[in-house]
Amino acid sequence: MYSIPRVLTIAGSDSGGGAGIQADLKAFTVLGVYGMSAVTAVTAQNTLGVYAVHNLPPDVVGAQIDVVVSDIGVDALKTGMLSTPDLVSIVGQKVVQYRLENLVVDPVMVAKGGTALLDQDARVTLRDVLLPLALVVTPNVPEAEALAEMEVRDVMEMKEAARRVVRLGARTVVIKGGHLAPFGALVNQTVDIFYDGTRFTEFWGPRFQTKNTHGTGCTFSAVIAAELARGASVEDAVRKAKEFITAGIEHSLELGSGHGPTNPWAGARWTQPAWHSPGVNQDQRHKTGRKGNRKAAQ
Repeated sequence: MYSIPRVLTIAGSDSGGGAGIQADLKAFTVLGVYGMSAVTAVTAQNTLGVYAVHNLPPDVVGAQIDVVVSDIGVDALKTGMLSTPDLVSIVGQKVVQYRLENLVVDPVMVAKGGTALLDQDARVTLRDVLLPLALVVTPNVPEAEALAEMEVRDVMEMKEAARRVVRLGARTVVIKGGHLAPFGALVNQTVDIFYDGTRFTEFWGPRFQTKNTHGTGCTFSAVIAAELARGASVEDAVRKAKEFITAGIEHSLELGSGHGPTNPWAGARWTQPAWHSPGVNQDQRHKTGRKGNRKAAQ
């Protein structure tokens, strides 16, 4: 029998399959970790946009987290779409209640087509409640601007925004630079800035001319969570996520008439079964993690 790392996604459902929990679970699968979900919202969307959103009651979201943690256990988790202050608050409460570690916060604020997915009150609650619990926060440039309350136009401003996000309580942050206007070194390149509160690491990659980038942020944060569950350091997890999403964009899927999805299978070339991860005692982690989670649930 295998013992496998367990990863929970707390996010919205994308009926088109390109983002949200669908994208997360695909990434978890190709990375060889066991994926679980707590659905926060049901959306009607496709490659052209978001047509309807139904937020689930916070107590239902909390119940999903309760039953997963108390029975199966969680080695790492990520958040995605949390549209209301109450949804953000219930997630924060459960993270504290069960002492959940390895929390990746993807501050999903705007859909690819421009639809707002996080209202202003929810943004404030996310900043004040969830960021201080996060091991790593993964904003894109527009989200970093909202969190840091500043304009971000170049690498130096990305670094200043990263400093501000860490001052909000997050232990580490990676700001994704795909939204930066292509100029200078960024004409054919993209850069993500990782900051651990002490030093910066720049992760560079090629820029591809494609409209098929739906689900990039979801997949990126899902890979980080999966790698953390497998025992990687935050910096190594971010490096893996950069490689994974670069391959996913390069080999993106031409589906639908709008923004097609990235390709989660393209990143599989860098993966190996999670139970073969070097230096990680999966059996011992499974036993201690499950025992700890059950104790916290009592």
